[in-house]
Amino acid sequence: METIRTDFNSQLYTHKDGLLSFAMSFTKDTDDAADLVQDTLLKAIHYAQNFKEGTNLKAWLYTILRNTFINTYRRKQRVKTMVTVTDEISSDQLRFSSTNNQGENKCTMDDINKALAKLQPCYSVPFLRFFEGYKYHEIADELNIPIGTVKTRIHLARGILKKNLKMYHEQFLKAS
Repeated sequence: METIRTDFNSQLYTHKDGLLSFAMSFTKDTDDAADLVQDTLLKAIHYAQNFKEGTNLKAWLYTILRNTFINTYRRKQRVKTMVTVTDEISSDQLRFSSTNNQGENKCTMDDINKALAKLQPCYSVPFLRFFEGYKYHEIADELNIPIGTVKTRIHLARGILKKNLKMYHEQFLKAS
């Protein structure tokens, strides 16, 4: 078994230069391309049991690289939409930023962290992974549970958190 794994790893390494060129076409940056290739090779090693002997290893690796780039890009876009940077500040933004001080924010974060701590790990881990930007199937693979279970646990975690943080929802409605 060890020789098969060593052989597989050495086959991966032979495609490294081609993967790097392919990654450069996506990232246009040497360091980002090297990181993308490294992530691709790590995923290939991690999911080596899914590779079917006799199929096209190069195509499999290129697909992993492309999907990794796309998922990372989407994750970054999601973060950009959550954090908007503008030169103009609207009155709504001023109202929310001027009424919340650091003490209020700390209390709010403490309440959120307490609500998260109350969740059982089987609910909090999938919820936090999803919040961090992972896809359902990535969470399912990591936790070794069906994708439907991941979706259910995230849904239940949201409901529990919404119930435990109800006072903030009511405050938000009053402020709007």
